Amino acid sequence: MMSVDKRNGILRRTAGSKPRRTLRSVFIGRPLQTADAEHQTIGKAVGLAVFASDALSSTAYATQEILVILAAAIGMASFGYIFPISIAIVVLLSIVTVSYEQTIHAYPGGGGAYIVARDNFGELPAQVAGAALLTDYILTVAVSVSAGVAQLSSAFPALSDYRAIIAVGMVGLIMLINLRGVKESGTIFAIPTYFFVFTMFLTVGVGLVRTLTGSLGTVIDPPHFEAPEIIQPITLFLILHAFSSGTAALTGIEAISNGITAFKEPRSRNAGLTLIVMAVILSSLFLGISFLASQIQAAPSEAETVISQLARTAYDGRNFLYYAVIAATTVILIMAANTAFADFPRLSALQAGDGFLPRQMSYRGSRLVYSHGIEALAVIASILILVFNASVTALIPLYAIGVFLSFTLSQGGMARRWWKIGHLTPGQTKVERGSTLRADPKWRSKMIVNGFGAVCTAIVMMVFAVTKFRDGAWLVLIIIPVLVMIFSRIHVHYRTVAQHLSLEHFDAPLRITRHRVIVPISSVHRGALAALRYARSLSEDVTAVHVAIDPADGEKAQQKWVTWGDGTRLVILDSPYRLLLEPLLAYIEEIDAQRQPNEALTVVVPQFVPRHDIENTLHMRTANILREALLHRPGIIITDVPYQIE
Repeated sequence: MMSVDKRNGILRRTAGSKPRRTLRSVFIGRPLQTADAEHQTIGKAVGLAVFASDALSSTAYATQEILVILAAAIGMASFGYIFPISIAIVVLLSIVTVSYEQTIHAYPGGGGAYIVARDNFGELPAQVAGAALLTDYILTVAVSVSAGVAQLSSAFPALSDYRAIIAVGMVGLIMLINLRGVKESGTIFAIPTYFFVFTMFLTVGVGLVRTLTGSLGTVIDPPHFEAPEIIQPITLFLILHAFSSGTAALTGIEAISNGITAFKEPRSRNAGLTLIVMAVILSSLFLGISFLASQIQAAPSEAETVISQLARTAYDGRNFLYYAVIAATTVILIMAANTAFADFPRLSALQAGDGFLPRQMSYRGSRLVYSHGIEALAVIASILILVFNASVTALIPLYAIGVFLSFTLSQGGMARRWWKIGHLTPGQTKVERGSTLRADPKWRSKMIVNGFGAVCTAIVMMVFAVTKFRDGAWLVLIIIPVLVMIFSRIHVHYRTVAQHLSLEHFDAPLRITRHRVIVPISSVHRGALAALRYARSLSEDVTAVHVAIDPADGEKAQQKWVTWGDGTRLVILDSPYRLLLEPLLAYIEEIDAQRQPNEALTVVVPQFVPRHDIENTLHMRTANILREALLHRPGIIITDVPYQIE
């Protein structure tokens, strides 16, 4: 199909070319047309599997992280504090959920904390939020997959020595599934997500019933745990330390607000309902697991997780139901990485669109996903897993600072947004980059909710930074500013390029009245003559240049040129020190210095192309060296004329 604008001489037609079937398409599926994007959106049921797996999976290790801190300091007395601390975390979770539910309706285009901070605080806070979220998503993959492998090694201890390798393999598998597209990956992951929810509610339910009947008991043959020789006093710092570790349960709450565009219409409503359902499930499971962990006196250990101890206590051993729980928990923990794979590429595409990340991150792949972002996430997370040997306890301290920093910026930005709305008159609207502001009579109450949430998450962030500083949180406090600096440098580069390419205040130069062409030749052969023919089609002012390293070679080239040069001017540069590139560049610079404003200088480079790539190693590849040398010299046009050997 073709359309023609005769007045402007513009023709537009749809290309009939289709991508070739490659090995990549075998693994990730056939390429999709751009028009298929609308059909790749997902509903609430699949959306819960795609965006909630990270948050739901945190129930598998959040209680254990609280227990690790308390048991190491106060031993058996720690069991009395697990449940109260968990209640405080659920209260915070409720505040954050309400805040993000408002964010979803205010910013239906997605982007979460990044867009909210950008529109309400400016570019620098937005890049801080972006750096925090990207770091969080990378750590989500590393932590969740490592935790999943830890569940697996709890059931099969022989796998403990291979945790890191297994984890990297799992990351590769999740990457491959996500490259197939959001809709397809969500469908694949939906069944395991709901299987996890079912098995965990069943386990918690059985545990609670047995607790009420007095038949639950404590863990039989618990993993080895060295009780502290000196019991520390219960201090506010210790409670806050345990609280901050348990706030890992909140990771993933922001995911839905970042990926609203993946939902079917009405997007905001579907995304908001999915967020509420996720928060209810998460709160219920987290409180249930924490309560039961204190009842059975679970021991914090890398050898066996709290979930494993709870399941075998609830089901009286390692039976079918126990292995079902372990399988479901392992899968959901590994699938939690899917949330990061859904959001990391979307966020990096937003930042790339604003010019703070490489433009390639904003390009959709053959399956309409941001494939460059997916692949980058998999590589970075795999490196982290190998460096920390897939240890959840070692990775967790790096985790939650970025999460709560983004929470704080998002909620603070929303509070400012409501303040701006409060200054609008009834019926007045104001269009911003990410949303449209409209007068709202309830702006004060909404501002209070978001403002209170921002204060709470800011306090938690500072507590986490202090209590986890020695454990590795200092690294994140360095990484985020470094990332912001990198984003800034990328943005400066793109802005500089845009200024140089802008057509504003641009006066078109005069027509080229003279075109001078230089043809460097190493010797007189068919390739050189092909370049010469092309050069003479550009201009009558053509000069061939030969650098004579050996006087005999210069004489030989001169004799051949008389026969084959067809009267074209030849300049032979004798090089007594056997230099090739330097004399040629000096000659080109000399000609360039004499160039007038309306004169073009083109260097036509003959390029010898062997039949096979490996045969390039048998040749000097002078054309490539010359092209690289001239590429950064302004005002000189470089043209390759390849000569293929059939």
